[in-house]
Amino acid sequence: MAPLVRENVKVALKSIKSNKLRSTLTILMIAFGITSLLGILTATEALKHQVNESFASIGSQSFFISSEFRASGERTGRIRNNSAISYFQATSFKDNFSPETPCVVSVFCRNGGITFKRADKSTNPNSTAILSDEDYVLFNNFTIEKGRDLNKKDIRDAAFVCVLGSSVAATLFDSSENPLGSNISIGGSPYMVVGVLKKSSAGGMNNIDQAVILPVTNGRARFTTNSFSIGIRPASSQADMQNLYAEAENYFRSIRRLSPADQTDFGISYNETMAKEADKTLGTITLIAGIIGLITLLGAAIGLMNIMLVSVKERTAEIGIRKAIGASAKLIRQQFLVESIAIAQIGCVIGIILGLLAGALVVAITKASFIVPWVWIIAAVLMCVAVGVASGYLPAKKAAALDPIEALRYE
Repeated sequence: MAPLVRENVKVALKSIKSNKLRSTLTILMIAFGITSLLGILTATEALKHQVNESFASIGSQSFFISSEFRASGERTGRIRNNSAISYFQATSFKDNFSPETPCVVSVFCRNGGITFKRADKSTNPNSTAILSDEDYVLFNNFTIEKGRDLNKKDIRDAAFVCVLGSSVAATLFDSSENPLGSNISIGGSPYMVVGVLKKSSAGGMNNIDQAVILPVTNGRARFTTNSFSIGIRPASSQADMQNLYAEAENYFRSIRRLSPADQTDFGISYNETMAKEADKTLGTITLIAGIIGLITLLGAAIGLMNIMLVSVKERTAEIGIRKAIGASAKLIRQQFLVESIAIAQIGCVIGIILGLLAGALVVAITKASFIVPWVWIIAAVLMCVAVGVASGYLPAKKAAALDPIEALRYE
């Protein structure tokens, strides 16, 4: 069988070369279908991995209490509180919240658009200052690479100390320098570096690399603080989360002095719910990408079938000669099927390469981790085999059914 297969492949490639324009157009149609499919799937897989890492870094059971956003003009009923959560409300919750399940509770406030400086070096103006208590790093499961974390004494004394994210440290200090004990300028004031965080794999709001952590008591006096957030993470993965959610909401309602008739005037964000919503959104994008790719492949299959039918008509005399010297109908059928599959697979290989490059470009822009979607690559190869067989079967059957005498007389 091996010499026969080699001969069929050789004849198929020769036929493709002799009809370069038609073959190229069909190959490109298949390639674009695979590119659109794999490109978006590679990007969504990478983004999904980044989202899962981001939520996993602080645990899917973690949740946040923060000010509730309301659209302008939205009616909220009787208003008792300012929409923002004050520092005293947040610290009151942290100091007195004692649920049945032990928890890590952190109070913090994020201030974006800040530039950190050291001598002639500075970060980009989109860096973030995080005003936090001593539990922020613990709550987020961040790792201290050098030095130490903020402690209770730093918070009590409103100390001029800070912990740097990895990107900030790399920007302000050379690789040979030790940042610990050095001063950086934040808002015109010097802060001593006491720690450097390990590079984080999480993205989005939980990306700490471009941030600097300051004692909240110090930062409140030097930065505008619109509203504080409270992060709560149970110490045990076996915690009854529904009861914990209810306990946290009810206790913070009492701090906000809300009566049973008042609406809750703050927001609670659940990591588990947000992770599911993110997966659902990315799943929708994947579905749309799949539909676009399949529609393109369907168009390519129709074009490929048309080319093969034309090829059968143009090569009628050749088929007659082959049959006259002993080629069976089965052999003729195999020849045209191999040619159809060869065109589909050439398009598939080009599409896979372009798709991976497109996905890698999106991943580079979003700074996510590149993940090769092996399952989808294998699926693409199988789909192209199916397209080749489906498109080539009818022309191959037609070629195999030609009468050799009639074929030889064909002009």
